[in-house]
Amino acid sequence: MNIYISGISGTGMGPLALMAKNAGYQVFGSDQQRGAISNELDQAQIPFAVGAQDGQYLQKVHEKYHLDWFVHTSALPEDHPELQLAKSLGLKISKRDELTATLVKELNLKMIAVAGTHGKTTTTAMLIWAAKNLQLPAAYIVGSTLNFAPSGSYQKNDQYFIYEADEYDRNFLHYQPWLSLITFVSYDHPDIYPSESDYQQAFLQFEKKSQSLIFANPAAAPSDLSQLSSQSFQVLETPDPRLTLAGAARREDANLVFYAIKQILADQPNSHQVSDQQIIDILNQFPGVGRRFERLADGLYSDYAHHPEEIRATVEIAKEEAKNLGKNGVVVVYQPHQNTRQHEVFSLYQDVFLGVDQLFWLPTYLTRENPGLKIYTPADFIATLKNPEIATSANLDDQLRLKLKSLLQDNYLVILMSAGPADQWFRDSLA
Repeated sequence: MNIYISGISGTGMGPLALMAKNAGYQVFGSDQQRGAISNELDQAQIPFAVGAQDGQYLQKVHEKYHLDWFVHTSALPEDHPELQLAKSLGLKISKRDELTATLVKELNLKMIAVAGTHGKTTTTAMLIWAAKNLQLPAAYIVGSTLNFAPSGSYQKNDQYFIYEADEYDRNFLHYQPWLSLITFVSYDHPDIYPSESDYQQAFLQFEKKSQSLIFANPAAAPSDLSQLSSQSFQVLETPDPRLTLAGAARREDANLVFYAIKQILADQPNSHQVSDQQIIDILNQFPGVGRRFERLADGLYSDYAHHPEEIRATVEIAKEEAKNLGKNGVVVVYQPHQNTRQHEVFSLYQDVFLGVDQLFWLPTYLTRENPGLKIYTPADFIATLKNPEIATSANLDDQLRLKLKSLLQDNYLVILMSAGPADQWFRDSLA
């Protein structure tokens, strides 16, 4: 089968392209610019065009190889030239979830899905790290770059499929996992889910599709567990005290992975050869993942946190890490993501930056917006904080760059929290 992926080099589509190529499919694609997975696509010898997605490359590939399937991101507009051309060529057209589900079925893999509002990427990466170190036969896709492996993989003898199951666009409802890990559930994506009830119901629907479930904590589980009538499940409490990763949230993610690995091993022959302490030791050596408390240099970190609950957890990790490293304190640069989301979470920032020494608040990164909504300014947000004295409105400019360099020299831990373009500026300016 010949597959063309539009938006192929981003963290949403790139790992899927890598897995499909490993599974024996011919994969091609395009993107407006080289994304985070570009180098991995090059190494896998997956042809893709960068630049104007006007349909010319798609037409060229189709004429030479006769494409079967056009896969696109949720962000692709209906009038996109490649989408329109794919329709005129009579190609099968879908988003990534349908291709992923097809791979799982055709390769006869048991899906291990990691779902939740926050913590999905870190938990998925931890599970991949543990599976690789224990030589478990697991394919995988994770929505980020890894410093210890490609972001997507499949080998001939794989039996399991580790997957970061995203709730955006109701993507995760297309699967029936063998095992699902639920990290944390808190209302998000108001552009997809009109109400918190609608969001919670989507998670319940996903959980009912899962054969077995492990919840990271009681808050991650449905309030009425009797609704999970045909599923086996565990609700975890306090993380194993032997887990020593920095930050309570990270230890909770690791605890979830610990129990998932035990369940996978129970499904494998000769699992008695792996002790609990071996799993714990492997998890304690987890090297991290791209954009999730990613260390760029001494005292300099980048994180994807853009929801108040994620920020709270990341601040706790940063404070603990700063203490362990002998730093003088924590400095945060924050770029909110999507004004529509900010109208839902505006009142939730009050105490999330407690314990931070300085906070630089950037303008909101605008994408997929409702034009009828007021755009909140950094000053609007800062006024809601319990500790507004630590915060300053800022922009991505030389003034901020020089200030952050000075704080790094003064032995502060400096961390960016952003799901937007501030990350590249941060790396270029400071790393």
